[in-house]
Amino acid sequence: MEAGSNNRLPEWLKIRVPKQDTIRMVQGMMRDKKLHTVCESAGCPNLPECWSKKTATFMILGNTCTRSCGFCAIKTGKGETVDLLEPANVAKVAKDLGLKHVVVTSVARDDLKDEGADQFARTINQLHRAIPYAIVEVLTPDFKGKENLIDIVVDAHPEIYNHNIETIPRLHTIVRPQAKYERSLSVLEYVKKADSSIYTKSGIMLGLGETEDEVVDTLKDLRSIGVDAVTIGQYLRPTKKHLPVVEYIHPDVFKEYEKIGEDLGFAFVASGPFIRSSYNAIGFSEKLLAERLKLAEQNLVAQ
Repeated sequence: MEAGSNNRLPEWLKIRVPKQDTIRMVQGMMRDKKLHTVCESAGCPNLPECWSKKTATFMILGNTCTRSCGFCAIKTGKGETVDLLEPANVAKVAKDLGLKHVVVTSVARDDLKDEGADQFARTINQLHRAIPYAIVEVLTPDFKGKENLIDIVVDAHPEIYNHNIETIPRLHTIVRPQAKYERSLSVLEYVKKADSSIYTKSGIMLGLGETEDEVVDTLKDLRSIGVDAVTIGQYLRPTKKHLPVVEYIHPDVFKEYEKIGEDLGFAFVASGPFIRSSYNAIGFSEKLLAERLKLAEQNLVAQ
């Protein structure tokens, strides 16, 4: 596989500017309810496109992370006071936006006894009550692998449980110094064992110096523990203080990884330069909704 040069931003990484009216509307709704989005906090390149389509990934538990990863633009420091109104506010804005697939993530909250698991559960419950037809996807920290905390989120029954592996094992101590590759795998494996009806999902960034074999081996590791969906995207350096981009991966290479992922048996693979954890999440959502409809029809026939 051939990668692009990292001397300048290649043509395929240039972003189209969409309509600004919808972006301002979504931003206003978030500010009105004092909500955060990972789109803004992490400097996601897809923000203009997603917000113009009235989609956003809600980020609960504040805007300050207690961890410091080499790739992430979210500010680090002491965690903020937990807002007990946040779950209801997330549900209200998601309903007002007419979302069919709602993604909820958070900063790491190692300072809290439950590391934020309760807030995830409350948010999931509020969303299910407000939008019963919607797919709720959570993208959680690793909760240090504590099964009792993972159970709190699982017991709220999100349709999709996402936890990103982020990179290959060799680069983990550089990219995610406060996380562990094997621990992240164990989180995903435990979720599937705890409730097999929940779809599991993970994501990988490319361009940090990984090899093709290392990427494929990581995909195999994820599939071996039953992960259903995977996202593969290009790492983009948020600031000069963050890890440098080693290479820009050509879109054709991403297509090759997509085919490899499909051949490995993932139910859904999204692979491309701008792919992020929740980018075009509706694609996976549509598959799940189709399965729900098919199951409902089967139950009606059985009755």
